[in-house]
Amino acid sequence: MGAGRRDGRQGVWENRPVLVYDGDCGFCHRCVEFGRAHLPAMPPARRWQDLDLAEHGLTLEQVTESVQLLGPDGLRASGARAVAVLLAVQPRIGWRVLGRLMLVPPVDLIAEAVYRVVARNRHRLPGSTGACSTAPR
Repeated sequence: MGAGRRDGRQGVWENRPVLVYDGDCGFCHRCVEFGRAHLPAMPPARRWQDLDLAEHGLTLEQVTESVQLLGPDGLRASGARAVAVLLAVQPRIGWRVLGRLMLVPPVDLIAEAVYRVVARNRHRLPGSTGACSTAPR
């Protein structure tokens, strides 16, 4: 990713982590907007539809199933783990504690299970659109 990428591929914005999300999903977009409004250390968020997935080492399956967090240091996290890592670096203690807790077994397994249920049903949640389905496109 960019100059900070270990494998030399281009793509990280200013050596900062990047959150990759489904920009066609209204629910996903609202979650990103919540992060921008409430999380001071929210990284730049990019719609996967605007990216060259191969350049970032991502597949269509990965980005349609869950959010992806890509770090300039080679960090790769998806789903609940991506959310947990994002929360764990926030300056506000409540978010930090929640993020760190989500990384601890067995809470990490529970967090991932909840993430999967939400992801599978995001088309039914407030703010969703027809594009929110996780069916392959």
